[in-house]
Amino acid sequence: MIRTALRWLGKGVAAAIALVLIYQLWIFAHVLWWIDHNPKSTAFMAAGLARQQDKNPDAELRHKWVPYDQISPHLKRAIVAAEDAKFLEHDGFDVEGIQKAVEKNLKKGRLVAGGSTISQQLAKNLFLSGERSFIRKGQEAIITLMIESTWSKRRILEVYLNVIEWGNGIYGAEAAARRYYKTSAAKLSRDQAARMAAMVPNPRLYEYNRGSRTYQRRVAVILRYMHHAQVPR
Repeated sequence: MIRTALRWLGKGVAAAIALVLIYQLWIFAHVLWWIDHNPKSTAFMAAGLARQQDKNPDAELRHKWVPYDQISPHLKRAIVAAEDAKFLEHDGFDVEGIQKAVEKNLKKGRLVAGGSTISQQLAKNLFLSGERSFIRKGQEAIITLMIESTWSKRRILEVYLNVIEWGNGIYGAEAAARRYYKTSAAKLSRDQAARMAAMVPNPRLYEYNRGSRTYQRRVAVILRYMHHAQVPR
């Protein structure tokens, strides 16, 4: 009886491991495909569309892909200054940022901060949900390694700028530039770029609350440091 139970347990564990490996291979296949093909949608876009269609079945996302060269250098610098100042230096993980996040999580007694780099945020946006859990962070780390080992920094930033959320149903720099400034992503000014970058941590909130003190302070900090931000050519 015990031997039979152990045998079935072993088969169950083997099947679970096989499913996990198949899932990782599925993800890696997408990562390789997206080296030179643009993602048409992401996990975050799918979730956003579902959220929109709960209220309006006819709702559609606003999203238009633009090449890296057609995105304002001001926005590239603003995003790097705001989200990942060491973007060109690390291999996907900012050790100092992670240490600070761990200290904050231990102090709070729960997962409240992730110390995420642009590469980690992109991994999450492409494949995962927005929930905070150690299992999801582990999967995020695996995908980050896949992306960093196969994509250039230029490609990582290009995809990131084209898929992140910038408000309810608004994804990518082009749609955001049109929504907030009636211009293209290529023509964003320094001030406009800083204001868009300041929205990234909570885009649905800041879509209608860009007059808040927190938002204005963030804009000021980005403007102060974006000139020093190093971005891929």
